[in-house]
Amino acid sequence: MYVCICKGVTDKQIRHEIDNGATSMRDLSRKLGVATCCGVCGMCARGMLKEAGTGSESVPAFAPVPA
Repeated sequence: MYVCICKGVTDKQIRHEIDNGATSMRDLSRKLGVATCCGVCGMCARGMLKEAGTGSESVPAFAPVPA
């Protein structure tokens, strides 16, 4: 399925990059051009990163500091 229509990027291509070490939207943008035009695909790509449990996209914005 196409995730990024602007750049013609599919979910398989994104998964391939994640499997090969992409851990952030920055990685996906550099390698595939995801979310560099209209940005509509960004949410889906972030979801795929989160599903894979990779990088900062899977870490909460802040974590409680242990006492």
